[in-house]
Amino acid sequence: MNIETFKMFCLVVDMGSVSQAAKLSFVSQPAVTKQIQHLETAYGALLFERQDGRLSLTENGEILYPYAKSIVSEYNRSQESIQEKLDHANTTLTVGASYTIGEYLLPSLLGKFKKKNPELKLSLSINNTPKILDELANHLLDLALVEGVIQNEDLLAESFADDELVLIHPPDHPWRNLEEIAIEEITYERMLWRETTSGTRSMIEKILKDHNVLDKIDNYMELGTTQAIKSAVEAGLGVSIVSRLTVAQELKQGILKEVSIRHTNLKRDLWLVRKNQRFYKNNVVSFVNFIRH
Repeated sequence: MNIETFKMFCLVVDMGSVSQAAKLSFVSQPAVTKQIQHLETAYGALLFERQDGRLSLTENGEILYPYAKSIVSEYNRSQESIQEKLDHANTTLTVGASYTIGEYLLPSLLGKFKKKNPELKLSLSINNTPKILDELANHLLDLALVEGVIQNEDLLAESFADDELVLIHPPDHPWRNLEEIAIEEITYERMLWRETTSGTRSMIEKILKDHNVLDKIDNYMELGTTQAIKSAVEAGLGVSIVSRLTVAQELKQGILKEVSIRHTNLKRDLWLVRKNQRFYKNNVVSFVNFIRH
């Protein structure tokens, strides 16, 4: 038995699926199953069972999980502590970002950081917030920059910037000469949304729910990218609420227009997230300090 077996066991538990664990580890499902069977043979006990098509821990699996998690955590810490002394450990930085940050904010930040650290090899992963946080929790990233809610106690989150959400509409919309509207007026419009896993959408829905208008809104269309939403609004298919970062150029050029929502705060925090651990690579520390300043 080796540390990879414990890692795989924990990953299967965390993902709740052999297939997801295999996908994240870039191995086949039979390879994952073989490692789990090896672990069960070593302990002489069944660790997983299937109920109604879902994978769940047995009582023995429940007992083993916290021990396995601790073993993996201590092993990772020992590796990170030793690698801190090795030159090659400080030549790479893998950053994850949610779509809005990764596409509109992070490129310029990474460019400036790269100029200060020309020898650094940068890698960037862009996805929705839940996916990026999963990658970070499973040690596929050094750190992450996301919008949305962080609900993982194993991760440390700190606000590094704020962002404003804006209600956008086409230039010929009846709102074009208005500075602000009542939030209830949105219920008469066709709303264009990002996908349900979007951090931006989650915040918008919470704001609208707090004002008792979410259930009254016509969810006209769901689109997979902010660019698609901008194009749809420009074409007159509806209105949307998006990050100001994503529409700054279109608003400046007059391609899109914005209108304020009376008595509504549409500002949110953007989060710098790291694994909760004692040791960090020098590049992680340097990038965190760079972002803070």
